[in-house]
Amino acid sequence: QVQPGESGGDLVQPGGWLRLSCVAAEPRFSMYDMRWYRHDPGKERELVESISGGGLNTKYAEFVNDRFAISRDNNKDTVYMDMVSLKPDDTAVYYCNAKRTASWGATIDLWGKGTPVTVSS
Repeated sequence: QVQPGESGGDLVQPGGWLRLSCVAAEPRFSMYDMRWYRHDPGKERELVESISGGGLNTKYAEFVNDRFAISRDNNKDTVYMDMVSLKPDDTAVYYCNAKRTASWGATIDLWGKGTPVTVSS
């Protein structure tokens, strides 16, 4: 399996926007449910949002409050997170997670190294 690679994190002012990308160059990428997590030191890791392999089902944490959107392009082995109306509380390292159940029943659970997002004036 290939480790997912995140990009797009940056320093942005409150109210700003960002697009994070995660590439997982896997032949079976469309079989993976993809998730974005975030972790700010001193706090617990939070699940932000998720999208099913085919892209039809998405879920969001309550704190997203319609500010973020997850999408994927299975032709490019890429999942995206579009974030608008960013707040200082959104400051964290954002991680991409890819998970699927293999044909033999084992869970394949892949993590990226994260991309930092800082929301500050």
